[in-house]
Amino acid sequence: MNQDLAQELLDSTPAPAFAEDVVTRLEYFHAYIGVLAVAFVIALVTTPIMRWLAVSNGIVDRPDPRKVHRIPVAYLGGVAVFMGIVGGIAYSYVATIYPGLGLIDFSISPGSTRIPEAVPISVLLGMTVIMLLGLIDDVVGIEPRLKIAGQLFAAAALAVQDVGVKVAAGVVLPLADWVGIPTIEVAGQETVGIIIDLGREWPVLGSVLTVDVIYWIGTAIIAMGVLGACNASNLIDGLDGLLTGVTGICVAGLLVVALGMAVLDDGPRDGQRIVVCMAVFGACLGFLPHNFNPASIFLGDCGSMLLGFVTIVIILSLGDTGKTALVIAGMTMYAVPMIDTVLAIVRRKLAGKRMSDADSDHLHHMLKRSLGVKGAVLSLYGIGLAFAVIGILMTLGRARITYVFAIVFVSYIGVTAIKLARKRQRELAEVSPTLAPSLPTSQDSSNPGPRSVRPDATTEVG
Repeated sequence: MNQDLAQELLDSTPAPAFAEDVVTRLEYFHAYIGVLAVAFVIALVTTPIMRWLAVSNGIVDRPDPRKVHRIPVAYLGGVAVFMGIVGGIAYSYVATIYPGLGLIDFSISPGSTRIPEAVPISVLLGMTVIMLLGLIDDVVGIEPRLKIAGQLFAAAALAVQDVGVKVAAGVVLPLADWVGIPTIEVAGQETVGIIIDLGREWPVLGSVLTVDVIYWIGTAIIAMGVLGACNASNLIDGLDGLLTGVTGICVAGLLVVALGMAVLDDGPRDGQRIVVCMAVFGACLGFLPHNFNPASIFLGDCGSMLLGFVTIVIILSLGDTGKTALVIAGMTMYAVPMIDTVLAIVRRKLAGKRMSDADSDHLHHMLKRSLGVKGAVLSLYGIGLAFAVIGILMTLGRARITYVFAIVFVSYIGVTAIKLARKRQRELAEVSPTLAPSLPTSQDSSNPGPRSVRPDATTEVG
C-alpha cells in the first residue's frame, strides 16, 4: 500500500475537539445508523416467521453423522437475513428520494450539497438471484451448474454498473508506467487500453473501437470473487451461528474502512458502501440470536451464499477509485472462509478425493472436536476479529509489517489444520482401512438433490 494513502487514512482519525470542521468516522456512523436499526429489527422479527413457514412446510435440515444437531432444524433463515438487508437498503432509498425527512443526515459532508448516489440496482438484483437460487436448493435441490450460472449472472450485473471494475487499477497502472505502456483516458478516467482503427467498414461502431483493459480485468476479478465468496461462505456454514458471526465481524471491519474513506470523500461509492455495510451488519445482528447454539433456524444455502455475495461486493467496491491495496485489506478481513476453502481443496487433493467430496475436517470440525460447538464458534470469532484488526491496520500505515504478520498468521493456521487433518486420516485408517472412504457425507453446494424433509407427527423440530 502506498504511503500517500496510508497518510491520508491516518489523517482521517478523530480530530481534537477544537477542530469542529473535521468530520469523523463516528459522525458518519451516527448519520447512517438508521439503516442498521431497520435491518436489525426486520431480521429479528421475520426470523421466527420464516422458521414457522419452514417447519409447516417440512423445509428442515435432517441430522446425519457429520452434523452437530440431533433433531431436525428449520431452514429459510437466509430469507430473513435477505429481508433485513433489503429493508436497510430500501430505507436509504427513501432517505435519498426524500432528504427532507431527515432519515439520513446527508449534510455530514462539509461543504457538500449533493445527495449521495443510491446503492446500485445491480447489487439488489444480484442479491435476489443468489438468494432465490439458494432457496430453491434448500427446498427441492438444484444442479450445481445452475447455481454457478446464477452467480455469474450476478457478477455480470455488477460489472454492467461498474461496481468494483476498477479493482485492478492500482496494480495495472503502476505496472504499465513501469514497463512504459502509455495510458489513455476513457470516460474521464485514466486506464490502459487498446485502440482499434475500424476505418469506414463499421459505421455503426464508429471509426475507432477502444478496449478498456482494466475494465475487463476487473470484470474477470468480479466473476472469480463472486464465485469464490459464495462457495467459501457456504462451506464454512457448518456450526450454529458460525457464518453469521464471522460475516458480522468481517463487515464491521469493512465498515470502519468505509467510514474512513467517506471522511476523505473518496468518491460516489462512499455512501453506498456505508449503507450496504450497515444493512448487512444489522441483519447479521438480528439473525444471530436465533442462529447461535442451540440454533432454532439455519441460514441454508439461500443465506450462506447471500452473505458471501454481499461481503465480496463491499470488498470489491473498496477499489472503485483504483485503491487496490484496500481490496487486499478487505480480503484479509474475509480470511476465515478463504482459508477454510483453500485448506479443503488441499486436503482433498492430498487424500485423493474429488473437490466435491464432503468431509468432516474443516476448521470448525477440528475445533469442535476439542472445544465443543460454542468453543469452536467463539474461537473462530476470535480469529475473524484478529483478521479484521489486521485488515484495518493495513489501511492505517505500516502496511509491510501488517502484511508480514498476516502471512505468518495465515501460514500457522494452514499448517496446523493440514497436520490435524492428516493425523485424523491416519487414525481412521488405523481403526479400519475401509472406514475413511465409507464415511457418510451430507449434501453440500456441489451435491444436488433435495435437502428438506417433511417431519412426521413424532419428529421434534429444533
